Amino acid sequence: MNKKPYLETMPDENGFFGEFGGAFIPPQLEKPFAEITRAYMKLSKSHDYLNELRNIRKHYQGRPTPVYYCKNLSDAIGGGQIYLKREDLNHTGAHKLNHCMAEALLAKYLGKKKLIAETGAGQHGVALATAAAYFGLECEIHMGEVDIAKEHPNVVRMKILGAKVVPATHGLKTLKEAVDSAFEAYLKDTENQLFAIGSVVGPHPFPKMVRDFQSVVGIEAREQFMEMTGKLPDMVTACVGGGSNAMGIFSGFIDEDVKLYGVEPMGKGDKIGEHSASLTYGKEGVMHGFRSIMLCDENGEPAPVHSIGSGIDYPSVGPEHAYLSKIGRTQIGHCNDLEAVDAFYKLSQYEGIIPALESAHAVAFAMKYAAENPNESILVNLSGRGDKDIDFVVENYPIPQKK
Repeated sequence: MNKKPYLETMPDENGFFGEFGGAFIPPQLEKPFAEITRAYMKLSKSHDYLNELRNIRKHYQGRPTPVYYCKNLSDAIGGGQIYLKREDLNHTGAHKLNHCMAEALLAKYLGKKKLIAETGAGQHGVALATAAAYFGLECEIHMGEVDIAKEHPNVVRMKILGAKVVPATHGLKTLKEAVDSAFEAYLKDTENQLFAIGSVVGPHPFPKMVRDFQSVVGIEAREQFMEMTGKLPDMVTACVGGGSNAMGIFSGFIDEDVKLYGVEPMGKGDKIGEHSASLTYGKEGVMHGFRSIMLCDENGEPAPVHSIGSGIDYPSVGPEHAYLSKIGRTQIGHCNDLEAVDAFYKLSQYEGIIPALESAHAVAFAMKYAAENPNESILVNLSGRGDKDIDFVVENYPIPQKK
């Protein structure tokens, strides 16, 4: 009897990947989250729902996005061969729309009137505001005050698209606080709102649901890479904050003999508050309704975090990433702020592709890996484009001369 594919067996019916995951939520959220779970399990088998989603992806999002061979960058490194899955070419400029359109479609089926969510770098916020406009829904995006200042272009885009942007003004005023703020707003009206979580985090069913919606990235990439080269890549890599873009591309290769590296943001040091490397320095704990590996302070509370990439400065990681790392199926890569900026400029100058700072973490790791593994092929999920980051980067890091 053939073994079932991994994606059909994980998580279990309670949303656990091993000991990670689940739904640790207050009683008033149990009913709405059970409603979302039932609806998703039904719609994920519905021809009408899936057909509408396929049409949206093809005719609105512009999928499939291509796989591109970085010949110039690969030659400059003189090592392994680097390829990119170009999610920066997905409508709105990042992978986030893959699950946002699906979540908004789910909200329509449930009769919801409003989408509510958090955002870090603003990519999820822009994607959800786009989905809300498409489906005629209200949209409210919670974003840390620090990120609002840093990611100004995306804030403007959200407002142009018709979304209300609510600043999170407590704590570090970044992604964790945005999640806190969005949860509080959602609790006030679970009847008419859908909390469209922006990554493979949160209570069940969101880690599974977002992974399933993002798996289109891995399914496409696997087929495209085989068509281009006649074989699978030796290694696949993606940046990991919550981890939606990584689980998306890993999904296409998880049952294959392919190395999978999730790249964590090392920020500016290895002390608490200087990085966001949850899998590297974290321990088991519960935050935002799910059990995973998280960065904690001396009191066991979520620790302050830092990354130049606003979309990956989160003190925990999706429970599936915690599970896959623990069983050894995925490996952890690292990239600090300066390495991410170097990759940002190098990809721009060698290939004419300006990456998001979050995606630049994966590119930087791929460059290091390629130099050490000259006979391997490396597939990077280029999860977003860098328009949102150019002002911040050039103001803080001078544009280098191309070598």
